[in-house]
Amino acid sequence: MIVLDSSENFLGITEKELFQYNTSRCVIQQLPYEHTSSYKQGSYKGPSAVIQNSQYVEFYDPEIDDEAYKKCGISSIPPLDFKGKVNAEAMETVYLNSKNHLANDKFLVTIGGEHTVSYGLFKAFQEKWSDIGILQLDAHSDLRDTYEGNKWSHASVMARINELNPEIFQVGIRAQCIEESQLIKSSSNIHCWYAHQLWETDTWIDEVVSKLPKNLYITIDTDGFDPSICPSVGTPEPGGLQWYSTLKLLRKVFEKCDVKGFDIVELNPLSNEDLTAYTMAQLCYKLIGYKYCL
Repeated sequence: MIVLDSSENFLGITEKELFQYNTSRCVIQQLPYEHTSSYKQGSYKGPSAVIQNSQYVEFYDPEIDDEAYKKCGISSIPPLDFKGKVNAEAMETVYLNSKNHLANDKFLVTIGGEHTVSYGLFKAFQEKWSDIGILQLDAHSDLRDTYEGNKWSHASVMARINELNPEIFQVGIRAQCIEESQLIKSSSNIHCWYAHQLWETDTWIDEVVSKLPKNLYITIDTDGFDPSICPSVGTPEPGGLQWYSTLKLLRKVFEKCDVKGFDIVELNPLSNEDLTAYTMAQLCYKLIGYKYCL
């Protein structure tokens, strides 16, 4: 049994039955794993920054006209310890812990850490739902077979997930190597909407949603958003996703699909800048609201 104090919990919920593990339908796990960051380091601080900033997010969401936490309960479990664990061993730890929460019938939300953690997460989800696909919001394809000699690099996470043979749907991509582009063009499982294709109209939203499978996992790299919205990331790229068009996409995704879980990764908190962490806390609560209040 996991017992928490309200000050440690997402949103700072005070009603015990709405933030304790056993009585909550939604669980937020923190994965402060960082081993392969290649530009700016600090993503291991992301989970705690989101939890801290969530204390200032309003319970009531005007868009959905409800207080989502009262519909499900939200329990934030203590951060997973990765001491002495990297690469495949770290991903096995993520997989086994995630598998345990899914066995307890929790709607599992994860805050990373570097993007590599999504492999262990998705492996657990795919084991429970064999027909599940994955929607990736990201600036980068992350489809390099290896990066800097490491197949478990954050830049290779989708390559490892691709080896599990799901359908992959990428939105907001604007930085990749030519080998990644060639892989996407040759693959029948990888569907990509590049950032430069998304600006003139919102017709791409319905196109993306129409192709998604019923069962879906969502992975959100914070750098998928434009740096004007989320500046504190490890590898910022200009020309990213905007707030309301992204919410429009995600709301339609939740309306069509049975979203089984999601993660938010690669937040790299900078000193004296809380906008990114607060925005990701808002996004996390927004998606929980889409899950339980639509």
